[in-house]
Amino acid sequence: MSFLSRIMVLKSRAHFSSGSRGRVSEAASFEGTRKRKSAQARNRVGLLIAGFAVFYCVIGGRLVQYGVAQPLTTSSILPADRLMASRPDLVDRNGELLATDIRTVSLFAEPHKIVDADEVIEKLSTVLHDLDVRSTYSKLKSNSRFQWLRRQLTPKQQSQILALGIPGIGFRPEKRRFYPGGPTAAHVVGYVNIDNRGVAGMERYVDSQGLADLAAVGMTSSQPLEPVKLSIDLRVQSIVRDVVAESMIKYRSIGAGAVVLDVHTGEILGMASAPDFDPNNPAAGGEEGWFNRMSNGTFEMGSTFKSFTIAMGLDSGKMNLQSTFDARYPIRIGGFTIKDFHGKGRVLSVPEIFQYSSNIGTAKIADTVGIEGHKDFLTKLGLLTKMQTELPEVAQPSQPREWKKINSITISFGHGVSTTPLQTAVAGAALVNGGKLIEPTFLPRTREEADKVAAQVLKPSTSKDMRFLFDWNGINGSGRNARVAGFDVGGKTGTADKVVNGRYAHDKNFNAFLAAFPMDNPQYVVLTFSDEPKTDKGNGAALAATSAAPMVKEIISRAAPILGVKPKFGNDGSALLVSY
Repeated sequence: MSFLSRIMVLKSRAHFSSGSRGRVSEAASFEGTRKRKSAQARNRVGLLIAGFAVFYCVIGGRLVQYGVAQPLTTSSILPADRLMASRPDLVDRNGELLATDIRTVSLFAEPHKIVDADEVIEKLSTVLHDLDVRSTYSKLKSNSRFQWLRRQLTPKQQSQILALGIPGIGFRPEKRRFYPGGPTAAHVVGYVNIDNRGVAGMERYVDSQGLADLAAVGMTSSQPLEPVKLSIDLRVQSIVRDVVAESMIKYRSIGAGAVVLDVHTGEILGMASAPDFDPNNPAAGGEEGWFNRMSNGTFEMGSTFKSFTIAMGLDSGKMNLQSTFDARYPIRIGGFTIKDFHGKGRVLSVPEIFQYSSNIGTAKIADTVGIEGHKDFLTKLGLLTKMQTELPEVAQPSQPREWKKINSITISFGHGVSTTPLQTAVAGAALVNGGKLIEPTFLPRTREEADKVAAQVLKPSTSKDMRFLFDWNGINGSGRNARVAGFDVGGKTGTADKVVNGRYAHDKNFNAFLAAFPMDNPQYVVLTFSDEPKTDKGNGAALAATSAAPMVKEIISRAAPILGVKPKFGNDGSALLVSY
């Protein structure tokens, strides 16, 4: 092989070797690029997955947070189902309607849609004449998206506002509580607030039995509920309320009240306190009208307490109706002098102590029993503890922190202890019904049901003696002005001086009368009171016998036939007709 040939061969080999190395390098470079791009793709997918995971975790966390957090009030509007939720009707013992729901609408505004607030106010004022201009303007110019303008419009107001064609305002359906009798049974029935929730009386009691809890968790609906029947008789209630309201005018008193109570069941047939209010517009009554003096006011009940003191003495066995006590001289103790208002200046029998309302005789009966016995007896009658009943407005009685002899003496004739008039009536029922204390109820209760909750607090013989004393005083004593022909009314008056600035004021009286009828077989207790009655002779001249007792007479004469009590005439009750 020539030199030239060998050179050509070497070049050829060198060229082949060089081409092979280039192709290998290019292949390696392509493989590296492919792997790099694959890794980048995996990284991007991983980042995308991680991003979605974080996004959904944030959403899930917020959902959990909203689920456990307390709801925030962002506006005053309620869900539609709560605005339209029904309350049960309240009816009397005969099914007569006392309270019911009626459909109504409320006016609201969406401030972000209001163009000219001044124009809106100007137009609304033509229909809503008492519209608060400043407050309404503030609501219309606010940054919120909802504002109530007026709750519970009448259909006429709604139609007139619709005719104005104001943009940015609307109506929301609601239910409004309506009381057909107005103020007739105001303190018994009570009333509701603007959101249809019970505020006082039996309306509040109904909420306390579970209705409010159901409403709070949204389980109420617009479907009608079973009516709640009360113990009151609307006819009797109307009579009681009329007599109480008229007595305030007649005696120019600052307050008055009355109750009719079934002595065997504890049912309240009628109860009224004045001043009162209209549940359809409770704000107009003010605080004086809202105050239920029968169950939520405490007063020194005066000589009506002598009934309990004498019953205590009889029940203790330390005296009987034939016992006598020396009432000739006043009692002086602790710097005080206890004397009789109309003293007889002689020894008095128990019936005479009751008839003449002797403070001296009553104090000596209390002294016979003793301080601890006296306190225990009044506690047993429920006069020193808070009364248990459905009505939420019940006051706690007051008594001395430490009972001393002077306290026992004054309490014996109704000074030094303050109780509610309703409590006094309940304890009075125990004096005449055979000695059973039955807590009062505003719901229907049968005699059998009452016997299960009754507590025997007096001997039946004591109750029999007290019926005699009530009847005796009704015929011969201060109860004469409460007598109703044919119905055999008996009872005890109480004229108590009121405490003013820590001292008893003789020109301001709290007058009460505790009565029962018919005394041969008592069925009902009636208690009336007149707070600071006045006559033309000046303050304090109107005593219980001339103010509270006539109220009892008026109530019984009108209500007894409705209650089914048959009148009896003649000495033995055999004559059923009166000759005219």
